[in-house]
Amino acid sequence: MAPYDNLIHPGTLLYFVTFLLIGMGFGAVLEMSGFGDSRKLAAQFYFKDLTVLKVMFTAIIVAAVLIFLATGFRLLNYDRIWVNPTYLNSEILGGLIMGVGFIVGGFCPGTSLVAAATLKVDGIFFVLGGLSGVWAFGETVGGFEDFYNNSFYGRLTLPDWLGIPAGVVVLLVVLMALMMFYGAELAEAYFAGKVLDWRPSSLAKVAAATAILAACGVLIGVGQPTPMAKWDRLKGAWENKLETRDVYVHPGEVLELKKNRTLYVRVLDVRPESDYNLFHVAGARRLDPKDVAAPATRTELLSAPDNTVFFLISNGETASTSAWKELKAMGILNVYIIEGGVNKWLEVFPPEPCVAERVKETRGNEAEPLLYAFRYAVGSDSRAAHPDSIRTQPWKACPSPGAATGTLAEASLPSELPYPANLTFTRKVKLQRKVAVKGGCG
Repeated sequence: MAPYDNLIHPGTLLYFVTFLLIGMGFGAVLEMSGFGDSRKLAAQFYFKDLTVLKVMFTAIIVAAVLIFLATGFRLLNYDRIWVNPTYLNSEILGGLIMGVGFIVGGFCPGTSLVAAATLKVDGIFFVLGGLSGVWAFGETVGGFEDFYNNSFYGRLTLPDWLGIPAGVVVLLVVLMALMMFYGAELAEAYFAGKVLDWRPSSLAKVAAATAILAACGVLIGVGQPTPMAKWDRLKGAWENKLETRDVYVHPGEVLELKKNRTLYVRVLDVRPESDYNLFHVAGARRLDPKDVAAPATRTELLSAPDNTVFFLISNGETASTSAWKELKAMGILNVYIIEGGVNKWLEVFPPEPCVAERVKETRGNEAEPLLYAFRYAVGSDSRAAHPDSIRTQPWKACPSPGAATGTLAEASLPSELPYPANLTFTRKVKLQRKVAVKGGCG
């Protein structure tokens, strides 16, 4: 994973100049390809000139092959590349509207800017129309916001959706593009009144197709790195945070942040299901360690709002630290580990005496044992699970002395709870905001 994010820092002059030059280069390529001429662009809808299709799909398949080859050879972290979130229904409708506008006006938003830059009158009017549409959308979106958001899938990619390796997906896309190129050549000849030649006439095009198919074969053979393989390449940037314990957060700070209305705190419990059922922090969601690196998990966590802070918890720190490495390698921001795990949490916020007690001997030969013996599974139905609201809720009912077997009655509880009024800890959570570099023809 090359440290590209360290080469250009957002907000600096070099940052803006770099993307200015990229934009100018992109516009120059479009103009040289003839994409500043609305007649050439509209001709594709009549199958007379399919240059747009050829150029755009060439760019798509070349970029896809190079990106995933760079990822396969550990030069790039694909998880840190911005992928537009999917809003399926609204994107289908928007695509239809844009397609009609493309046919009527002869431009897409990107090519209209190219035409306007060269002072073409139709390009200027198209840009003005596009800006008017943006204004109208902004003024009316509140009226159809539910429809706009009702099919949100977050970061959804073809490998994640199909559940097949990225190399195979790229190969299928390349094959589709090559068939479209071949069909485009035949369509142009047919609508131009030429004699159809079913054999490829350009050796250069055949050689290019062969080369990109060979690259797909290399891509499939190389494969994509696992999260831990990514960690091995990236750990130099983050391993120091583990050694200095900057990412291990005291339970008191977690409790404090849960009360902060400007943050969305999510606790991810990576323990076995049996331990999770015995006891878990209120609001914690169990995340099976086998699912930490799953595409669905990555999509869900990457789609979380900017003000989300994730806390990983296990019985101790071993499993949560392992999960932290995987999530960091996948590009998840604002991930921390609850210091000492559930064992430390229960030490700071003790459970009811009738529910659990600290033990000296661990159960069996577990690598990361729970150091508390629970008499029954309470889940989050314990004062220790929600210490932030304990002063307004009673303790869990404990058996009264002499109560019949199998019944629970309210026990005599002390008036003062044994939680420290002011926990002392060093605050470590620093919220990072997502920085997304977006772009494209549209």
